[in-house]
Amino acid sequence: MRITGKLFVSLLCAAVFALPSFAQGRIGIIGLDTSHSIAFTKIVNSDQATYAPYKVVAAYPRGSYVIESAYSRIPKYTEEMKGYGVKITSSIEEMLDMVDCVLLETNDGHLHLEQAAKVFKAGKKIYIDKPIGATLAQAIAIYTLAERYGITFFSSSVVRFSEKNQRIRAGEFGKIIAADCYSPHHATPTHPDFGYYGLHGVEELYTVMGPGCDYVSRVHTDEGDIVSGVWKDGRTGSFRAIRKGPSIYGGTAFTEKKAISTGGVSNGYKPLVDAIIGFFKTGVCPIDKEETLEIFTFMEASNESVKQNGKAVSLAPIRKKAEKEAQKLLKQYK
Repeated sequence: MRITGKLFVSLLCAAVFALPSFAQGRIGIIGLDTSHSIAFTKIVNSDQATYAPYKVVAAYPRGSYVIESAYSRIPKYTEEMKGYGVKITSSIEEMLDMVDCVLLETNDGHLHLEQAAKVFKAGKKIYIDKPIGATLAQAIAIYTLAERYGITFFSSSVVRFSEKNQRIRAGEFGKIIAADCYSPHHATPTHPDFGYYGLHGVEELYTVMGPGCDYVSRVHTDEGDIVSGVWKDGRTGSFRAIRKGPSIYGGTAFTEKKAISTGGVSNGYKPLVDAIIGFFKTGVCPIDKEETLEIFTFMEASNESVKQNGKAVSLAPIRKKAEKEAQKLLKQYK
């Protein structure tokens, strides 16, 4: 049979419409060493009425090599992912050939630069779970490399997208003049203080206060830590790292007339997943790069304050030092 131009177009259109509905929304996951991988997959794949055409279709399981609480989960989570119809791959490269978007979920932030570089080079959309990198320098390097490849992405704690925190951020309760936030802090030798878990409370503080911190000072004991920050406009904010005690998240934001409890993790993972899928659809980042980098600068300045016995430390020189360190990290990616 002779195929005319018109018939060829008709056959091509039929072939396109015959593809699976998620052909342009195939999501891959890097790292099955965190419960987030399972939780996000369950939300997206179990509710296709909401999230189609996006669907998790492939995953590369390898994550942390040194955090026992993370790598011990991989076998169990790998089997669970198979139950959601997810293809388990033997390499990141194999997974990238199968997907349009990536959730970088590896528990250990030290691996994120190396792993993200492969995603950037492949030109895929990506969300990087917290922490974006183990250090401020790594975070800067990741953003720099993404810009080099023309890739946009965001990284966030789940607390940012709680309904209450978003309402506070939008100004529904009035201008926030101060805030005190808290979260658990589990130290790990692979990350500077707060970079692994205390990040949740710091990000909640920044969600309600916004960026603009000038300097911080930190009080440290074996029982816990308090970091006090002064913003450039005179507002104050503090983060309490809970080393011992309940694993709770939250805080208080203050306006000129009242105090408001912050949202913590009250709405679970769905609001974050909604933000991720919204970003995949539009390419518009819900968080400004500079705010994310300031969160990491805040944490590293607090570590420097401890070294100086609680002395107030400016964020500006901490950022400048990290930028130089980031350039060294990037030499291997030229």
